Amino acid sequence: MENKNNVTVFIFLGLSQNKNIEILCFVLFLFCYIAIWVGNLLIIISITCSPLMNQPMYFFLNCLSLSDLCYTSTVTPKLMSDLLAERKTISYSSCMTQLFTIHLFGGVEIFILTGMAYDCYVAICKPLHYTVIMSRERCHATITACCTGALIHSASQFLLTIFLPFCGPNEIDHYFCDVYPLLKLACRDTYRIGLLVVVNSGLIALMTFVILMVSYFLILYTLRAYPAESRSKALSTCTSHITVVVLFFVPILFIYIRPATTFPEDKVFALFYTIISPMFNPLIYTLRNMEMKNAVKKMWYHHLFGKGTNLY
Repeated sequence: MENKNNVTVFIFLGLSQNKNIEILCFVLFLFCYIAIWVGNLLIIISITCSPLMNQPMYFFLNCLSLSDLCYTSTVTPKLMSDLLAERKTISYSSCMTQLFTIHLFGGVEIFILTGMAYDCYVAICKPLHYTVIMSRERCHATITACCTGALIHSASQFLLTIFLPFCGPNEIDHYFCDVYPLLKLACRDTYRIGLLVVVNSGLIALMTFVILMVSYFLILYTLRAYPAESRSKALSTCTSHITVVVLFFVPILFIYIRPATTFPEDKVFALFYTIISPMFNPLIYTLRNMEMKNAVKKMWYHHLFGKGTNLY
């Protein structure tokens, strides 16, 4: 059967039809986007220019910050420009490209969070074997696996969507191109494709979330035998990780774990993992981590006040 496609442009309905609310959202998201870049660049530069880069946890954190910047940049600039536009349009090819990159960098972020949980588990539950298990080669192999897994996930989502026929209408009730809103516009039965999306996105996210929660439960259980000072430091690290995981995964599960249906609330929940989570990640990891705070202070004092200044 021929794949007929009469749609060359999609129209986003966006977050609101009220112009005053859109202007308010523009100002808010502009602040958020600046905060995302400042916070994540601060982490990347501070880790890269300090000995922390040699520690697996900060190596993964560095990769997570880079992933955050790429991930939010696939959505936020287009969202902000649309908030000021009369017609929120996107070409068919740009829509497919956005769908691919969103799932690519989103997948990278999910798998990096899994790698960070494994690193935390080994550090606390198998401290004597930590340097052997989390070697530099193992860390690089983990990041390679994260990118490969994300590429496979994103390519499968892309292939499920690219061959769908769109005959009209062309209005997407969202602020970016995602699978479920596009399935709603396709002029053919998409029930089976919707089930494949649930398996490819929802079940993967659910399984990853369960694995992460089980690993953190084992970590917290192991911490009972630690001295008070060591337990406090480890708890601070784990709490940061758990906060980021919950903030990122819960909205994703709300959207992707169900069959191919869309709700108005989806757009609000999507804001959590596309904008809010990347903005709060630097704050969560920096404010609750003494080593990270010291690295930031040392580096910026060094550059602001010269090489002769010793912060400590």
